[in-house]
Amino acid sequence: MIKIRYVDSHTGGEPTRLVLDGFPDLGALPLAERVAALRAGHDNFRAAVATEPRASDVVVGALLMPPVEPGSVASVIYFNNVGYIGMCGHGTIGVITTLHYLGRIAHGTHRLDTPVGTVSCTLRPDGKVSIRNVTAYRHRQAVTVEVEGHGPVTGDVAWGGNWFFLADAGARALNVGNVGPLTEYSFALRRALARDQVTGPGGEEIDHIELVGAPSHKSLDGRNFVLCPGGAYDRSPCGTGTSAKLACLAADGKLAEGETWRQESIVGSVFEASYRKADGGVTPTITGQAFVCGEGTLLCDPADPFCWGIH
Repeated sequence: MIKIRYVDSHTGGEPTRLVLDGFPDLGALPLAERVAALRAGHDNFRAAVATEPRASDVVVGALLMPPVEPGSVASVIYFNNVGYIGMCGHGTIGVITTLHYLGRIAHGTHRLDTPVGTVSCTLRPDGKVSIRNVTAYRHRQAVTVEVEGHGPVTGDVAWGGNWFFLADAGARALNVGNVGPLTEYSFALRRALARDQVTGPGGEEIDHIELVGAPSHKSLDGRNFVLCPGGAYDRSPCGTGTSAKLACLAADGKLAEGETWRQESIVGSVFEASYRKADGGVTPTITGQAFVCGEGTLLCDPADPFCWGIH
């Protein structure tokens, strides 16, 4: 019987499952090489944690490991129901909150190593966490693709720790009751991007779609719907998606350096965001709050036909 110990949290409604132990030892490889080692030789562990019958399509896993860089508190690899994620904003907020719950860190600023770089995280006394993310930037502006069944759609390609295509939602209602049509439309848009070979530099897949629209209240600045790689929608405002949005706002001169942008999710949770100018883009700071909501041990019985998840 293989045992995997974990703690669950959610950030703005989006779950994070922090794996404390039970995965294979990946040694001292650089984080990007550890991701490759997991993908090539131990992907069943990812599936056991992040797919049915133990999880759902919306769960983001985070494998906790010792730090890689001097001065960091830990390192982490993020994953979901279909693969691995370079960086995860809501997940990082969840990891920092969980480390505090476990008594491993105090309030203050901590560095966390991820496969796309080290991020600085400040845990505040009120429980909120501010993440200084990796550099975000807009790669392409006003890209138009023909979306089957919907016509031409124009949007921006931007990096916020993952690759995003950001497009105006138009008349589409950004609310939970409209998740089905929003998901179908976003999938069609992603297929159109792949068909037309719209990618990040070097051919990186654009695996996140972000539809943007008006917020529900005048105290907020925007509302979004984010389709994640595995087909689930982000319940939080999406930390990397908000970072990509900041990069576009900054490039268009619509948000000043240091000014706060309040990003609302489709379920009504909010991240506060701002940026500083950086070489090649902007350095975003994303603030949100997570809550620990469960802990336990996953049991993987080799005799179970679904021991390694339902694919």
